[in-house]
Amino acid sequence: MTPATGTADLILACAQTLIVAGGYNGFSYADIAKVVGIRNASIHHHFPAKADLVRALVARYRMDAADGIAGLERHVTGPVAQLQAYTAYWKACIAEVHSSICVCALLAAEIPVLPDEVAWEVKAHFRELSAWLASVLERGERDGSLKLGAPAKVEAEIFLATVHGAMLSARAYRDGKIFGSIVDPIVARLVR
Repeated sequence: MTPATGTADLILACAQTLIVAGGYNGFSYADIAKVVGIRNASIHHHFPAKADLVRALVARYRMDAADGIAGLERHVTGPVAQLQAYTAYWKACIAEVHSSICVCALLAAEIPVLPDEVAWEVKAHFRELSAWLASVLERGERDGSLKLGAPAKVEAEIFLATVHGAMLSARAYRDGKIFGSIVDPIVARLVR
């Protein structure tokens, strides 16, 4: 990953906004140069190829997600509250235009056309998130606060798919309330 610099951070932030707006193939270095106010050569200095840029973006996104999860583990007590805090985070994001959907969810839909190094980062994000959710669900089953209808790993994948599918539905309908109407029942189904 390229070390963070002021310009590199601006490039990454712009790329994230453009991916959220139009996906991997929906932007070019010329688009970033125009928004950031730099030349294409400056972008190539930090990220020689588009795959390098998006790989670095997803790697940073994964680190941010890991930090967020670590924060939930430190500051939110109990599996039910952690699931609710996780979904509340996304409810708030969906209310904001610039971060209305998980970058990795968008990129996952494009896996067949993504460069291998980008696809690897996207898959790693989902593996890490699923593992955390499975651990939360296992803890909830052990302490009696959650009831699982399937093994924790399967329930984690169901939960993950529901959350990300709800993001897509909210985006498709251009209605942030759709997210909660889909996700709240899945949380309620798990709570004893």
